Amino acid sequence: MAEAIRMPRMSDTMTEGIIVSWQKKVGDKIKPGDVLAEVETDKATMELESYNEGTILYIGPKKGDKVPVDNVIAVVGKEGESYEGLLQENNKKETAAPTKEEAVPAATAPANAELPKGAKVIRMPLMSDTMTEGKIVKWLKKVGDKVKSDDALLEVETDKATMEVVGYEEGTLLHIAVEAGDAAPINAMIAIVGPEGTDVSAYVAAQKAQPAGGAAAPAAPSAPAATSSTPALAPTQSEASADDDGRIKASPLARKMAKEKGISLSLVKGTGDGGRIIKRDIDNYVPAAAPAVSAPAESPKEGALHIHEFAPVGQEGYTDIPNNSMRLTIARRLGESKFNAPHFYLTMEINMDQAMAARKAMNEVSPVKISFNDIVIKAVAMALREHPAVNSSWMGDFIRQNHHIHIGSAVAMPDGLIVPVIRFADQKSLAQIASEAKGLYEKARNKKLQPNEFSGNTFTISNLGMMDIDEFTAIINPPDSAILAVGRIKEVVVRKGDGFGVTNIMKVTLSCDHRSVDGAVGAAFLQTVKAFLENPVRMLI
Repeated sequence: MAEAIRMPRMSDTMTEGIIVSWQKKVGDKIKPGDVLAEVETDKATMELESYNEGTILYIGPKKGDKVPVDNVIAVVGKEGESYEGLLQENNKKETAAPTKEEAVPAATAPANAELPKGAKVIRMPLMSDTMTEGKIVKWLKKVGDKVKSDDALLEVETDKATMEVVGYEEGTLLHIAVEAGDAAPINAMIAIVGPEGTDVSAYVAAQKAQPAGGAAAPAAPSAPAATSSTPALAPTQSEASADDDGRIKASPLARKMAKEKGISLSLVKGTGDGGRIIKRDIDNYVPAAAPAVSAPAESPKEGALHIHEFAPVGQEGYTDIPNNSMRLTIARRLGESKFNAPHFYLTMEINMDQAMAARKAMNEVSPVKISFNDIVIKAVAMALREHPAVNSSWMGDFIRQNHHIHIGSAVAMPDGLIVPVIRFADQKSLAQIASEAKGLYEKARNKKLQPNEFSGNTFTISNLGMMDIDEFTAIINPPDSAILAVGRIKEVVVRKGDGFGVTNIMKVTLSCDHRSVDGAVGAAFLQTVKAFLENPVRMLI
């Protein structure tokens, strides 16, 4: 599916950016970490990185053009894909959005004190389409620290994932407005950066005196200092140059990956512009000798026994567990789905004998281990191609049938549930699906998923078979029209000829939104899924 790349807000006062130069052109292939363009803001000229992968289908503004913040500057998608509809839809949004967005900063402007010259406010950014507030997990800088425009200042927990936030400002961290553990609404002040020694107490006091909706929590003395360098929020800023202070030129994404893998950037040869180290350089890095690789800090062993305290006989008790952003969003979205969308359920038994034999044979030659869930993803994607009515969304006045097939695969986490998305699953081989799914699941468990990796699903699969669940019903994941609940594969004794034998049965239940999917349509879709799984060779044709 084609995706729009918008002009990001790179500073608190930025309202538009000037395209200094394009580093890519229409038709070029791009990967996450590639530099798309140089953008001049009201503060500096910065490189604009991509978090998308695909082919550049469209470039709007030319060199020297001014582009308002959040306006579309390019479109990325599959080669030859149509994007005109996306541009028309975004043009409608852009004509209505400015007045709404400008109203928020105005409400937070101080009434009786001005911000000292040179000081800049860092605000809570919007990091997902459903985010209303962000919870500060920890500050990576403390008051008094020197910060650069591409330094990560803090980690923020959204309703989808935990991400690092870049301030886009350079100077000294003068004030922290929201303590670690507290939440701040979108666009609320979270910090102030400016020249060393600048007194911002009057401005902070004025912010605190405002009605609710202005400033956030009072300043914290200092949060634990840590050194980090990578923003998880797209688009991210890269190093400006090799710099006189000897800093190695590398994109923030490359720095993050190098830190996680224990790779010294001084040992990596950059292949980006001007020798800049980018994502693929870290992916392709092979140690020349036996470098000392720093292992990530180990968490307490999961297998360690934990003895719970026992309450005396006759004594009642309970523990109140605060809901995090993810849990609150799950409750809100699934509550809306369950009570707004009229669900109906279709259950079917599928003979998995052939699928089990095919999986065993494929894993003997596949470069990555293929799971039963990967096979289900492929079968569902192929079935959706034949039943586009199921690959749809209820939009109120109309039903949107998606031409692309993006399969969401629910992953359980200690804090809740997240749905990484396998894009264009019908066009990928089983080995490709297995490899991509494995990487997404790992990132999900480590809270490293980026917004484009957990959004855009057109159908969702929830699998509890590995937990010995025979069958269950799942709540539809908006904006999908259906979700498939997958149970375990169970040996069942059946009549075979004149005697009896054992066969492997898996039960699946399809939850459908009756507003967009009728019973017969859902049943026909399940029959096709069953046919693919009972004869996997059909998926290879």
